[in-house]
Amino acid sequence: MLEIRWHSRAGQGAVTGAKGLGDVVANTGKEVQAFAFYGSAKRGAAMTAYNRIDDKPIINHEKYMAPDYVLVIDPALVLSADITAHEKENTKYIVTTHMDKKELIKLVPKLEGKEVYTVDCMTISMETIGRAIPNTPMLGALMKVSGMFELDYFKNAMLKVLAKFPQKIIDANMSAITRAYDEVK
Repeated sequence: MLEIRWHSRAGQGAVTGAKGLGDVVANTGKEVQAFAFYGSAKRGAAMTAYNRIDDKPIINHEKYMAPDYVLVIDPALVLSADITAHEKENTKYIVTTHMDKKELIKLVPKLEGKEVYTVDCMTISMETIGRAIPNTPMLGALMKVSGMFELDYFKNAMLKVLAKFPQKIIDANMSAITRAYDEVK
């Protein structure tokens, strides 16, 4: 089973990102879960979202997991949340930050020796979408790091997820996905 944990603040789109990924995966015939855990449920409060993906029915509905991927879309959470909790030996971390990997690891020593990727999803979302909603850029970075789907396939599948939005918003999100895919290091 593939498990993904998102660290975010309420209002940054982690739940929508997890559900969007769930929609794309569900259309491939795999089993998927997408859910969230809110603390105070106020905009700006720290929260986590989760995905589970498997070929078999998923009977585990607990929020606790040993994630294969940890996606951090609010850079401040690397300092205030334990993003390494319950990690596996080979957990991969994708962190939105303007810092390079070495600077980030120096700031967060728990990441030393781990597979860490960085991408500035906040800047990408501001420059493409016009708002600090970094969920779709993070999905683009996840596609690159995980190899879960080819970029073109994923973008085409996301078109269905985003179909309720105006074309301008869809185009901006497609641009954000591509840019994060290209810029993740």
